[in-house]
Formats: sequence, structure tokens, C-alpha cells
Amino acid sequence: MLVSAKEMLQKARKEGYAVGQFNINNLEWTKAVLQTAQEANSPVILGVSEGAGKYMCGFSTVAAMVREMIKNLKITVPVALHLDHGSYEAALACIDAGFSSVMFDGSHYPIEENITKTKELVRITGEKGISLEAEVGSIGGEEDGVVGTGEFADPAECEMMKDLGVTMLAAGIGNIHGKYPANWPGLSFETLEAISKRVGDLPLVLHGGTGIPEDQIKKAISLGVSKINVNTECQLAFAEATRKYIEAGKDLEGKGFDPRKLLAPGTDAIKATVREKMELFGSVNKA
Repeated sequence: MLVSAKEMLQKARKEGYAVGQFNINNLEWTKAVLQTAQEANSPVILGVSEGAGKYMCGFSTVAAMVREMIKNLKITVPVALHLDHGSYEAALACIDAGFSSVMFDGSHYPIEENITKTKELVRITGEKGISLEAEVGSIGGEEDGVVGTGEFADPAECEMMKDLGVTMLAAGIGNIHGKYPANWPGLSFETLEAISKRVGDLPLVLHGGTGIPEDQIKKAISLGVSKINVNTECQLAFAEATRKYIEAGKDLEGKGFDPRKLLAPGTDAIKATVREKMELFGSVNKA
């Protein structure tokens, strides 16, 4: 059964750990994340970008696949299915498709428009018991074709969002999507502290979790970050393991070309990456 991310994140915020959002891209990805969460006895959030939703034949296909997997794999830990960086229209589509959580990214709109649209989604998600993530200050890097340099969120705007009643808030603190460049200055803890003071116990979200040093991750969690998004790292691990399998000529041995065998090393690599992140975030045995 899918659950809203609200309770798992409030518990994480109170107890000082973070729940990982791991983006899914296909059946193997989803299975790997769900199995690892069960083995680690950890709550988990499955993130689906608009691009991934389209790739997997629509949000309703994704929701049906995830629901059936939870049932057939006998997953008992809390699982939220979450739209990542969604437009207003995509958020409505995911609510209709049966997602248990959505993100509306209105960070590229003027703050007034971001607030108006977020307020309407607070009403709709509230009626349906679905969690809602909002964003202030765009996250750097490229996300479904939108390129940002990584803005610092305005703490006053963050407080406005909190007052609307959102479940969680993504606030730009110098984090970016994808690989971090060598000259990246690190997270702005000054900004994060100022935001934390203004939003109280509202769970904060750290996007672009791939490549942030472990000490910075832990410090961010201590300052109120309760959800951390990971995508690129799983993709890199999957690609590397698959390349090694082919370069070793394993696909030419016996039935090594069978996709179930060909994709197995990559799937195991995702599991190892997810487990490592859950341990770092402190969510193991918190289900």
C-alpha cells in the first residue's frame, strides 16, 4: 500500500535522520529500491520525473506497477510514490493516477504565482490525504531540460510557503542536480540555518544528493533536512556495472544476453548504492 510522505518525514525531522527519495526509471530500478528498503527496514520515497513518467508509458502505468510490486514483493515498509519537479498540470495528473505524494516546482514563477498555484494544490492534496512538496529558489543543474545555476532561497519566501500548509519544502542552498563541478563551493549552511529558523519543524528537502560530501549531508540533516533526493548516483552505478558485464564478454557466454542476466549486475549496483545512502541518511530500521 502506498502512503503519503507526511508521517515518515515528520518522524525523520523529529528524530534527526532523512528519508531517501530514489528516482525510478524502469521495472528493475523500482524493484531494486523496494527490495533494498524492505531489507534495510527503511521508509522510502520513489521519485518519478515527468520525463521518466513519459518513458514508462504514463503516470497511471507507473502507479499500477508500483502498487502491484509492493503487493507481490510483500513490501511492508512505508512507501510513497512521488512526482519529482512537476508542473502544476503534472501534479494534477499524478493525483488522478494514484500517486501518494507530488511536488509542484513553481520556483521559476514569480513568488506570487508560485504561492497561488501551491495554495490550490495544498487544498486538493489535503482533501485526498496526499503529501505536497513545494520549491523556492531553483536548484541548479539540468532537470528535464530546465537549466538552473543554483539559487539561494529567500528565508522569508520559505516561511510564506510553510504558512500555506505544504508537507515539505525544497529550498535552494547551492545544491545542483547531476555531477558537481570541481569548483563547487559547497552547501550554504548560513542559508539553511536562516530557513530552518523561519520554518520551524517543517521537513526540508535536499535535491541533488549525488556528490555532496558525507559531512555536509550529515550537517544538513542536523539543520532540518528530512528528505534527500538521489538519482544520478544510481544511474552511474547501473551504467558502470552493465559496462563491466559486457566488457568482460559475459553477454556472449551461454544465455548471458538474456536481459534478466544482462541487467542483473546493474540492478545489484543500484541496490548497493541505495543501501549505502540509507545508512548515511540514518533511515535504516526506522520503518
